[in-house]
Amino acid sequence: QVQLVESGGGLVQAGGSLRLSCAASGRTSSYYAMGWFRQAPGKEREFVAAISGGGSTTDYADSVKGRFTISRNNAENTGSLQMNSLKPEDTAVYYCAARSGTLPRRQSNEYNYWGQGTQVTVSS
Repeated sequence: QVQLVESGGGLVQAGGSLRLSCAASGRTSSYYAMGWFRQAPGKEREFVAAISGGGSTTDYADSVKGRFTISRNNAENTGSLQMNSLKPEDTAVYYCAARSGTLPRRQSNEYNYWGQGTQVTVSS
């Protein structure tokens, strides 16, 4: 089993930045791809970004491309999502996830392990 814990959420003004972190424990593997998803009130969970197990391949939703950067540090069992130029529409609970496969996927049901979520609120 893998346990994931997100941190770094908070309140920020539009145009600001936040860095989310995801700490993994348990049966972690550098082969496990990692993803970030978000869910706003009344909306379904949506894909934000993903990274392959080795970190060589990344994928971003069009809505965040050019503003967000996903990364990972396998030696420390951590992942990060750097969010710049934040917009009010980025407001959501953000979740990190891992899947028992090396390739990044956009579908939430591809992921086996999930964190508890961290709230990101962007004010205008």
